[in-house]
Amino acid sequence: MAAYERVAHSYGKINRTIIRKLKAMKKIQIGTTDLHVAPINLGGNVFGWTLDEKQSFEILDAFVDQGFNFIDTADMYSYWVDGKDGGQSETILGKWMKSRGNRDQIIMATKVGGETGTHPVDTSKKHILEAVDKSLKRLQTDYIDLYYTHFDDEKTPVEETLEAYDEIIKAGKVRHIAASNISPERLEASFAASEKNNLPKYQALQPHYNLVEREGYESNYAPLAEKYNFTVFPYWSLAAGFLTGKYRSEDDLNKSVRGDSVKKYLDKKGLEVLKALDQVSEKHNTSQATVSLAWLMAQPHIGAPIASATSEKQLKTIFEAPKLKLDSEDLAVLNTASK
Repeated sequence: MAAYERVAHSYGKINRTIIRKLKAMKKIQIGTTDLHVAPINLGGNVFGWTLDEKQSFEILDAFVDQGFNFIDTADMYSYWVDGKDGGQSETILGKWMKSRGNRDQIIMATKVGGETGTHPVDTSKKHILEAVDKSLKRLQTDYIDLYYTHFDDEKTPVEETLEAYDEIIKAGKVRHIAASNISPERLEASFAASEKNNLPKYQALQPHYNLVEREGYESNYAPLAEKYNFTVFPYWSLAAGFLTGKYRSEDDLNKSVRGDSVKKYLDKKGLEVLKALDQVSEKHNTSQATVSLAWLMAQPHIGAPIASATSEKQLKTIFEAPKLKLDSEDLAVLNTASK
């Protein structure tokens, strides 16, 4: 049976529409690796947090049914639910992949080094070697496609962290590595150490980047993406939901559990960005969120913005974004408002 057909066998029956979508979806190469992903990265932070197992399965099924294949999680998701070690998201994803028999069709990214309820940020070799086995067990898989340094403890020598990655790559537990919340200086040091010691190189970058959070990435990390051929997968692509347009005043903050996270955007700049999104979305008869994701996709080095979904409506936003091609006028309106 062809690989595409195995995915479509989720419920024991071949769905030829799904097969066509999987074949047709444009894929993006991650760095210099052999990994190719569809242009949206599904965020797994909601699995085990705002979605239970059944709801998570429904979102995941709908996502792959549309031809997407890239899922992002972390060993610390969702530790804030019970204050313990996290891992709920990885556990749900492992159960889902096993039940659907589609592990070989999914590009699975997870992370190590983040703070949880029981341990601080840690990028030591000892911690990485222990954490990867725990993630593999929860994910019910033999390998992780893309393994991120989630946060940097800024005290472990970068050589030690990379040596840990070298060991688990050679053991077949991880295919490639990437970086998230690491300072530009430590990223530069990591690449120097990789070159000097023939150690694995980071292939992708996961920064905080969106229409209302541009300066940090564009000033400090975009030059490194150019220099090191990073493929960039922005997190908080929709600014915790602010860029969907549903938060227009402080009275709207109680609309979701993430409401408090967007209060800081309710300033002159944030409202100007919403006004621009309203204008462009009305022109294209689409949603503000879809425009926000399409704007990210139009930026240099961006591979697949990370976006989570908890409903059919939110999934539609994700599915429509790769289809929307913003013209120069659209981009000018959005760039002016967001500068």
